[in-house]
Amino acid sequence: MSDLSQDKLLSFYETMLKIRRFEETVAKLFYSSEIPGFIHLYIGEEAIATGVIHALRRDDYIVSTHRGHGHIIAKGVDLKKLMAELYGKETGLNKGRGGSMHAVDVSIGVMGANGIVGSGIGLAAGVALAIKYRGKDNVVAAFFGDGASNTGVFHETLNMSSIWKLPVLFVCENNMYAATTPVKKSLSVDRVSKRASAYNIEGVTVDGTNVVEVYETAEKLVKKIRGGEGPALLEALTLRVRGHFEGDP
Repeated sequence: MSDLSQDKLLSFYETMLKIRRFEETVAKLFYSSEIPGFIHLYIGEEAIATGVIHALRRDDYIVSTHRGHGHIIAKGVDLKKLMAELYGKETGLNKGRGGSMHAVDVSIGVMGANGIVGSGIGLAAGVALAIKYRGKDNVVAAFFGDGASNTGVFHETLNMSSIWKLPVLFVCENNMYAATTPVKKSLSVDRVSKRASAYNIEGVTVDGTNVVEVYETAEKLVKKIRGGEGPALLEALTLRVRGHFEGDP
């Protein structure tokens, strides 16, 4: 049993519920043709963003993905501005130009969501290098999916981050599918976390539906990273409850 306080557990629940209700609202608005473009919902994966981001400080940073609403909400975004961004309004986070897949809010440490699979991984290393250059002790959490672990930028970034001991927590949200391709047909290993050892990085796999396990594991890794021990890879096993994008059967 965890010895986390009731207040901490309630804060987890509040964050996860906020993400779920926001995404459910987005789905309704999308199917009523009020929100344009592509929408990739975070429903079913709320425990990962919640657990990881609660293990960070407010002045830490995150880099998100095309399925990034949950990360941004957990980091504390203004929900009205995020929704306005999805609508393409001038009052949105990025004046309606970023949309669902490219929302940014530097004021709270959200350094960008990215529509290109894996592209945020390299960006996270850049942020981490700037942190180290300035002599700060902040940490960057880089979210990505199992499919992104097959891209060159994943391997290149883990290698350089390990060499330079950059303060990055690489968070793989393994929902078992890269778009429509199951992991059994795309991964040469049964766990993405095993790939960390090739770069002398600690790799850990957790149940991504257990917010307490995610939080406690992330907290331990973040403490090591903040202490100068270099990056780590956290793989959270989860399920994609809906299609790859809304409209995907």
